Amino acid sequence: MPDALARSAGLAGAATLASRLLGLARDQVLAAFFGAGNEMDAFVVAFRIPNLVRDLFAEGAMSAAFVPTFTRHVTLRGKADAWRLANNVLNTLCLLTGLVVLAGLVFAGPLVAAYAGSFAAVPGKLELTILLTRVMLPFLTLVAIAAALMGMLNSLNHYFVPALAPAMFNVATILAALLLVPVMPSLGLPPIMAVAIAALAGGLGQIALQWPPLRREGFRYRPFLDLGDEGVRRVLLLMGPGTIGLAATQVNLFVNTLLATRHGTGTVSWLSYAFRLMYLPIGLFGVSIATAVLPAVSRQTAVGDPDAIRATVSRGIRLMLMLSVPATIGLVVLATPIVRLLLERGRFLPADTAATAAALQFYAVGLVGYSTARIVSPVFYALGKNRIPVAASVASMLINAAASMALVHFMGFRGLALGTSLAAIGNAAILLFLLRGPIGGIDGRSLLVATIKIGAAAAVMAVVAVAVERTAVAILPGTGLIDQAARLTAAILCALGALAAAAKLLGIGELDEALASLHRAKKSL
Repeated sequence: MPDALARSAGLAGAATLASRLLGLARDQVLAAFFGAGNEMDAFVVAFRIPNLVRDLFAEGAMSAAFVPTFTRHVTLRGKADAWRLANNVLNTLCLLTGLVVLAGLVFAGPLVAAYAGSFAAVPGKLELTILLTRVMLPFLTLVAIAAALMGMLNSLNHYFVPALAPAMFNVATILAALLLVPVMPSLGLPPIMAVAIAALAGGLGQIALQWPPLRREGFRYRPFLDLGDEGVRRVLLLMGPGTIGLAATQVNLFVNTLLATRHGTGTVSWLSYAFRLMYLPIGLFGVSIATAVLPAVSRQTAVGDPDAIRATVSRGIRLMLMLSVPATIGLVVLATPIVRLLLERGRFLPADTAATAAALQFYAVGLVGYSTARIVSPVFYALGKNRIPVAASVASMLINAAASMALVHFMGFRGLALGTSLAAIGNAAILLFLLRGPIGGIDGRSLLVATIKIGAAAAVMAVVAVAVERTAVAILPGTGLIDQAARLTAAILCALGALAAAAKLLGIGELDEALASLHRAKKSL
């Protein structure tokens, strides 16, 4: 099981890496075309509304509720019964999300006005946001279906294709920006409309990519709907609290965007760019490991093996720490050169770099918290302990609201990023504390020792990264892309070398495990 978990996480990580790199390319294209101006602000807010519901209802709660139920059906009843459940859930999702989309289309105006009313101070900005919201709302249904397909494939031990599926959204956005943005004005539409259309195309692409492997497993779609089915009722009952239990990150981000709309043009975009850069390691490490942990824990729960559950969760967290702690330190100390190299071109100006880098540093503080919650929270649903992540999530949202509203007065938009990070850390701490009872502990001593050792190795890495970056600036002071890339590459490579050496000296076994999982994933591609 340990090797299987590492291999599964490695496969998911490899696919997620491809997806996140395409996401980075997407952000680079959007930054070059739109910078941090009014159109980008409008798009971020407009997409935040369907994306919030998507993350809560379709991807987060859907995965936490559906994967354990589907896995139980496959394990105890066989594939035929599982396919029947899958069709029923898919059709139920289409019905429920369709109703949400219809309501959103009708009430988009007052909804956006309540959320970003300050946009009205800029002529046409609020109206553009409402229009983009209406265009992108059907994205919710498409991604709800894609999330269900992902859950089915993960339960059947398919990790690479589901993790790669979100890349379709990024590919569609890049193509739309390059091909459609220039022609939008001739059609009487704002250039940013091309990106909104791309969101819908990306949703369809996620479904199309995952359908073939499911067909090879024997799945066939059937227009079957029975809301009274025991399995569907179990999924829906889990999704209710699951929506709240997994809501913390996205609701906190939603609240931050709401507060950011009141701080002038560019603030929403800076926070969005920074959060997406920070989310790259979350996707690679936290989400990838969680993707492998949940089906494993679901199977272990089905056969009643608490010792295996404890070992799986502890191992997953330690592996995540080995990857996420150094990533946190790296983002904090190298935020400015990273943002400058990746985004500063076209309409994205040096002032945008400084603001985005500042937000990135404070978002990075919560990276381990985000990743821990992504691993631990779904475990409670696999164990049938639905109320615990709900309570933790509510506490996290209260922490975020209080911290963000307090800090924004002293730190401006940076306070919003820090407030979100503090909430993520609080959420993770609560979840870990409350997980001890259901699984008989979390191997706290092992986790503490691993955290101390990894933190020490990461501190060595940080010193080397800063020293090399400053030395590289003195040797290559140019502002061109080649000089920037050379400086940052030198700093990162030397920092990773220092991390590896420190990890070896400290006897951190998780480093070898992480490298082995990446190697196995590479061989499996």
